[in-house]
Amino acid sequence: MHNEYNLDSTEFNSLKTASKRLFRLISERLNVNTAYVTKRGETAMTVVSSYNEQEEIIPEGYSVEYSGTYCRLIITNDHSVMHTANLEEDEFTKQLEVTSQLKVKGFLGVSLTDTSGKLFGTLCVMDKQEKVFSQDDITYLKSMAEILSYLIELDQTKYNLDFLSVPIVPITKGISILTLQGVVDERRAETVIQQVLQYGANQQINYFIADLSGLKIVDGYFPMILGDLFKSIQLMGIETVVTGVTPAIALQEVANEQLPHFKTVQNLESALDYIGFELVEKE
Repeated sequence: MHNEYNLDSTEFNSLKTASKRLFRLISERLNVNTAYVTKRGETAMTVVSSYNEQEEIIPEGYSVEYSGTYCRLIITNDHSVMHTANLEEDEFTKQLEVTSQLKVKGFLGVSLTDTSGKLFGTLCVMDKQEKVFSQDDITYLKSMAEILSYLIELDQTKYNLDFLSVPIVPITKGISILTLQGVVDERRAETVIQQVLQYGANQQINYFIADLSGLKIVDGYFPMILGDLFKSIQLMGIETVVTGVTPAIALQEVANEQLPHFKTVQNLESALDYIGFELVEKE
């Protein structure tokens, strides 16, 4: 199956945060030690988030080849569910290597999708004691999976927005404009840095004109990480020319400490003039 998600399993921050809160409720409701969410990759199932009431059975980051997982039995089941009172005695699970490794018995798992029905992975519970799960238990776990599906969608949407929110406009060979708009928090800033540095290297950029006119200052906070971005660009031999400094930015102490290290001009025309690039009106 083609992996529908571009994010690494560690990047589903909303899903991880919410699932940890739900896991305790699930553990109490179903009387199990362990609850966890897995994400299906190209060849393996990886645990994105887990909860262990007492003994740690499933740690986060735990990964098993898809063919040898309980998740495969869940996903291939017509009802997208698999449960057994004892994994060590069940005809489908007792031969799996993971069963002898984990030494667990009671198990219940349901498929986990996003809101459009695309498969993400599974939501599972297990315990070292035998557990008989009722239809009500299955319905309950499926309802928890439905809640988590909205978090999957939220994380994927955030990822896509971040990916698209680094507008770089090429002007001519070696010159591009980087327009920083909206709120740049630490998470988005990391995305900006990665994409800008990669673009600068791939396109052999000599000058980045950083336009800050659309940057939003929230709670009097100028994103310090932008200084790190400009310094990283400089280390690559790319000169940064900053333009569009608004009064809100100019009033920030952090901005006043960082921006003077780079050439700052009033507008785009001045930036192009500084570089030596002239726009000629076509007759």
